[in-house]
Amino acid sequence: MVVRRKGAIVSIASVAGLMGNRGQANYAAAKAGPHRRQPLGGAEVARLGIRVNVVAPGLIQTGMIHDAPVQKIKSLIPMARVGTPEEVARVVRFLCSEDASYVTGQVLSVNGGMF
Repeated sequence: MVVRRKGAIVSIASVAGLMGNRGQANYAAAKAGPHRRQPLGGAEVARLGIRVNVVAPGLIQTGMIHDAPVQKIKSLIPMARVGTPEEVARVVRFLCSEDASYVTGQVLSVNGGMF
């Protein structure tokens, strides 16, 4: 990317890195790293034509939520549903595209309006 002076780095974090989850302090702390690193990383390499962003999914229909109290959690989501992997993928695709050529150092939450 440095040689081409063009590129996009997209890290996948979690809404837990922004708001935390009771009983999951270790997970929230691990996911908070990219949230804090990306603005700085985006600024450091922007002059090289490289964009750096984070996608922070909320509750997404994956195996990870198999044992979660989904109905209870849905009540905390303004859209009252879980997201799909495809919805997250579309945001990542956008950030990697030329349509996002002026977007760097950002955290985009894909979470149905949580918090």
